[in-house]
Amino acid sequence: MRDDGKKGQFVIDIDGKVLAGMTYVWAGLNKIIVDHTLADKSLQGKNVGKQLVHRAVLFGREKQIKILQLCPFASAVFAKKYPTIKLNFTTLNQIAKFNFIENG
Repeated sequence: MRDDGKKGQFVIDIDGKVLAGMTYVWAGLNKIIVDHTLADKSLQGKNVGKQLVHRAVLFGREKQIKILQLCPFASAVFAKKYPTIKLNFTTLNQIAKFNFIENG
């Protein structure tokens, strides 16, 4: 993970070479906006995108922050992989905004 206080990236590297990443920007002190996910073709079918989404969720829980998902891939994975988390949807400029709230 890389974070400079304004933006960050969850990465998967092999032998020091970054082959996959999910980028985000901070929106205040208690929110990040996940805006892009990218993986090298050599990693296709190895669930690296899902691993990056999982890392973002862990980061959000650890920091007790909200995550806005502008990346369609991350949004789709989150909706399928984390069914125990309630999603509050607000449409803004045709982009789904998510507040993650842990269910009981």
